[in-house]
Amino acid sequence: MCGRFNMLATPEQLAEAFGLAEVPGYKTSYNIAPGQKILGIVQTEPNDFRAVGLDWGLVPSWARDSKIGHSLINARAETLGDKPSFKAAYRKRRCLIPATGFYEWQKREGGKQAYHVCREDRGVFAFAGVWEHWAQGAERLYSCAIITAPANALMEPIHDRMPVIIGAEHYRIWLDPRQTRQSLDALLAAPDYEGMARYPVSDRVNNPRHDDRYCLA
Repeated sequence: MCGRFNMLATPEQLAEAFGLAEVPGYKTSYNIAPGQKILGIVQTEPNDFRAVGLDWGLVPSWARDSKIGHSLINARAETLGDKPSFKAAYRKRRCLIPATGFYEWQKREGGKQAYHVCREDRGVFAFAGVWEHWAQGAERLYSCAIITAPANALMEPIHDRMPVIIGAEHYRIWLDPRQTRQSLDALLAAPDYEGMARYPVSDRVNNPRHDDRYCLA
C-alpha cells in the first residue's frame, strides 16, 4: 500500500517537471498522510496540465457519506477497472500525484522499521492516481486515491505492495481521457521504478503530526 509520502520539490521544479504554468497553494511536506489535501496534476484541455488540490481518500460520486474516503486511499492496479468505487474514475478521471519519496514500514521483532523510498537523485516523480468529484447539498469535495501494484524486488523485503510510478514519457498518455483501458492497463503493468533506492529512517515519521527534516534522519 501507500499510506505516507513526502513532497519536497520547489514550485519551479514542479512547473518544469509537469509543464505547469503555476502551482497555486503548494507547500512542501515531509510527512503527507491520508485525509490531507495533496497536490494532483490533471488534464483540463488537450496538452494542458493543471495543478489542483485533492483530498487524499477517494469519495465516489455516488457515495452517501464522504467518510467512505477514509478507507479508499489506495486502488489496486489489478482491480480498479472493475471495482465500483474506482472504475468510473479510471475511465475518465486519472491524475498524477507528485512526490519526492514515500514511506513504508517493515515488520520486525519488537516493532517496525520505517523506510524512505525515493529516486537516487532525490528528484520528483509521479504516482498514478484517480480522482473524483462528490457533491451533497452545498458540500463539494475533490478527492483521489493512489494506485498500487505488487512490490518489486526493492520493496518485497519490506511490504508486498507499492505505489505505481508513471514515467515522465508517459504523463500525457496517462492523463489523456481518450486512452483505451487496454493501453492504461499496459501502463500500470510496466511502472517506472528505475533508479529507486530505499533507506531506513527515524521512527519520528510514524506520527503524521511530525512534519520536518528529522523524519528523514
